[in-house]
Amino acid sequence: MHILWTIIIGFVAGLIAKLLVPGRDGGGFILTTLLGIAGAFVAKYIGIAMGFYRDTDSVGFLAAVIGAILILVVYHLFRRSRTP
Repeated sequence: MHILWTIIIGFVAGLIAKLLVPGRDGGGFILTTLLGIAGAFVAKYIGIAMGFYRDTDSVGFLAAVIGAILILVVYHLFRRSRTP
């Protein structure tokens, strides 16, 4: 159930990250959603490593948004460096 909750939080976090981070994603809604879900998982595992979460805790919303923003920024940097 915790993974499902992380996916739902990541979905919403990805949408908010898309609104906060300027630029074109090129992948649209699906890519942004996947980046948000990945951001939620990254935020959870960084939080576990730093002692903020336990393995059974679901990720916090603010942490998921920050994780999604970080992944979206890295994605933009990677995409920009590959474009001629």
